[in-house]
Amino acid sequence: MDNNTNNILISEYKSKLETQRYSPNTIRSYLYCIRIFLRDFEKIDIYKVEEKRIAKYINFLINERKISRSTQKQMIGCISYFYIEILKIRINLKNLYPKRGKMKLPTFLSKVEVRNLIDSIRNIKHRCIVMTLYAGGLRIGEALDLKIKDVDSKTGIIIIRNPKGNNDRVVPLSEVLISHLRDYYKLYMPKVLLFEGLKGGRYSESSVQQIIKRAAIKSKIRKNVTAHTFRHSFATHLISDGTDIRIVQELLGHKSIKTTQIYTHITDVNKRKIKSPLDNI
Repeated sequence: MDNNTNNILISEYKSKLETQRYSPNTIRSYLYCIRIFLRDFEKIDIYKVEEKRIAKYINFLINERKISRSTQKQMIGCISYFYIEILKIRINLKNLYPKRGKMKLPTFLSKVEVRNLIDSIRNIKHRCIVMTLYAGGLRIGEALDLKIKDVDSKTGIIIIRNPKGNNDRVVPLSEVLISHLRDYYKLYMPKVLLFEGLKGGRYSESSVQQIIKRAAIKSKIRKNVTAHTFRHSFATHLISDGTDIRIVQELLGHKSIKTTQIYTHITDVNKRKIKSPLDNI
């Protein structure tokens, strides 16, 4: 396929995703994946690519490019959508999705670690981004997609629009956070998005991850801390404090309660006040 044809298909693909109101994060991810797919199949007529060929391609990505399980799922979803919605070719790639792996407990920070990490960040914009991640249990994309109008100090809520689950949701607006946001706003005067880059537009996700890495090192936290760690910490702390798991599910925007239940594995030992037998010798 020539570049011009690919560009037309990508443009149609983007338009279709937007029309069906996929989240900005999903659109960005799918566009990235489809560009890779079209580049890898540039010498092949994609209209004639069979499911077996795509299966071999996914296997190649797993074994040669070492893609993660989440990237594998994203790539399969992207390709399926492309064939069914854009090329109008019926295709079934469900058998290529990875089976559910072993449950891994998420990394989370203690309340003291969260406070120390936030306190170590001197730049008020950077501090507010991290505080927003933790205060609302937001995904990094959700935090960076927030518009000024989404933060409602009168009603005390933050509106998360078009998140991963597609349905808008609300989370409570921390009084501590709004106080910091007011100071930040006076200094930076963002125009549309709550957190904008130096030249306007969306703030860089990679920059946020670097900010967090540096803050974790400065705070002498040895855990692998990422932006998502604050979402895990948010859920863990709420459940530890006795918040009903159904409420936590709604705040996180999880479709299934099973996804939220992973945090009960972390908190159950503390809630039951179980002691090690070593302490009773």
